[in-house]
Amino acid sequence: MTLAHWRHWMREQLVNSESARLDTDVLLCHVLAKPMSFLIAWPDYALSDAEQVTLTALTARRQRGEPVAHLTGEREFWSLPLAVSPDTLIPRPDTELLIEAALARLPQAPATVADLGTGTGAIALALKSERPQDTLIGVEFNAKAVDLARFNSERLGLAIEVRHGSWFAPLAGMHFTMIVSNPPYIDATDLHLGLGDVRFEPDSALIAKQNGMADLQHIIDQAPHYLLSNGYLVLEHGWQQGALVRDYFTAKGYQNINTLRDYGDQERITLAQWSKETAC
Repeated sequence: MTLAHWRHWMREQLVNSESARLDTDVLLCHVLAKPMSFLIAWPDYALSDAEQVTLTALTARRQRGEPVAHLTGEREFWSLPLAVSPDTLIPRPDTELLIEAALARLPQAPATVADLGTGTGAIALALKSERPQDTLIGVEFNAKAVDLARFNSERLGLAIEVRHGSWFAPLAGMHFTMIVSNPPYIDATDLHLGLGDVRFEPDSALIAKQNGMADLQHIIDQAPHYLLSNGYLVLEHGWQQGALVRDYFTAKGYQNINTLRDYGDQERITLAQWSKETAC
């Protein structure tokens, strides 16, 4: 079968996917090791037997709902090709809003930034790519995810440090210009956990106690011990949690609290500043 025939066949097989055309082309480019332009320029390309066997298997897995990122082992984030695995959350486009918010508030001078629950290293690596002068430390409790984040750091040539541990535990005695995090924030009873890509991602990266607020509250509680005066805490949260996060920031004495909306016009990122002078 030619490339044109395969594109048509795969789209028919993936008709229940909301992104069947894109899924097809991404998988074809992955297996053929070719750019998207090749799919258009060479419709009569004859696939090898090995390529056809691989595509058949990947198409079947995608039909069962497996994320394309897991099938290819890669997801682009902030224009960085990140290796991914079932041990971590797949980086989402909306999290790029967190990068934009962080970059807008970091000083021109070199800064120290901690990324809590770094997963693939996506947030830390994106910030490092824009601010090579900064010191970036990612913290991750999942040992396999730690290895993956370190692999991405080496692969991309972006020097970040990845420490193994839970939240602030590996950061004793340290202070940061900014702390960022995309922690678990989904309630265990949320029906969305049975839909889409999240079915194949680890619960530990998705679910938090107290209706999804436990980890967000823990980070807000502890961050003042690790922030330099006037340092920022920047958090991603669920679309219905904006008011709860703002109220908790206020209750804990933070200032300059602000919530940003994602590309779907939902409240997604809330940030606040900590002033040690005011706290005293």
